[in-house]
Amino acid sequence: MGPATHEIYVVKYGEYVGTRGHYFYGSAADPHEAPVPIDYFVWLVRGTEGDVVVDLGFRAESGGRRGRTHLREPSVALGELGVDVARVPWVILSHFHYDHIGDLGPFSAARFVVQDREVAFWTGRYANRREFRSVVEVDDVVAVVRAGYERRLHWVDGDAELVPGVSVHLVGGHSAGLQAVKVHTARGAVVLAIDAAHFYENLERDAPFATLHDLAGMYGAFDRLHELAGRDGEIVPGHDPELLRRFPAVAGLEGIAARIA
Repeated sequence: MGPATHEIYVVKYGEYVGTRGHYFYGSAADPHEAPVPIDYFVWLVRGTEGDVVVDLGFRAESGGRRGRTHLREPSVALGELGVDVARVPWVILSHFHYDHIGDLGPFSAARFVVQDREVAFWTGRYANRREFRSVVEVDDVVAVVRAGYERRLHWVDGDAELVPGVSVHLVGGHSAGLQAVKVHTARGAVVLAIDAAHFYENLERDAPFATLHDLAGMYGAFDRLHELAGRDGEIVPGHDPELLRRFPAVAGLEGIAARIA
């Protein structure tokens, strides 16, 4: 008997329009460059043992300060898929950037899956330096730390299976403790790259995203994603608007949610 199979859904809660200079490492910003959209997603992994949510997005207030278009609270977006967020048992926090941990409050029964290295970095000596500080919301990080004092963090150091068929894997690069998620589905392995690859183009051109913790680590993360997917698996990037075109829409939620597998 093989591992349990799961369904995967991607749900959009926000958007932004930048340029290639915003997104690709080493690309100079050009004011005449054509606009490039980016979408903000949260993820639902649905199986027989209950829902697993991956990431919690940003809230309207923090998104507004950063000039991002906020379409709906991430918890509300998941609710449109029938998720009872107050009863979700597991939430995987891929990393602590502002667009991934902003909506913890509604997930009142969840345990939050975090990497040791991510917590250590954002509570350590360099977190308040300008370039690092700019990508987090302090109140959101504090909320995660508070959850730790409430014994609601599930700590991982490297790779771990969360439930049968769903595992997390330390890849780093974009942030100190970024973790990707591997899911066994009816059509095989699907790897949610999250921010190890924002766009399909990151992987296709071996081109890291512009915001990073460690450039060599970004290239290493690409290699690790391919290793996790194997020859027949699929890697899904974390912010590419193409996802809502490439995968079938959830009926009634066109342009909002799609089924990945």
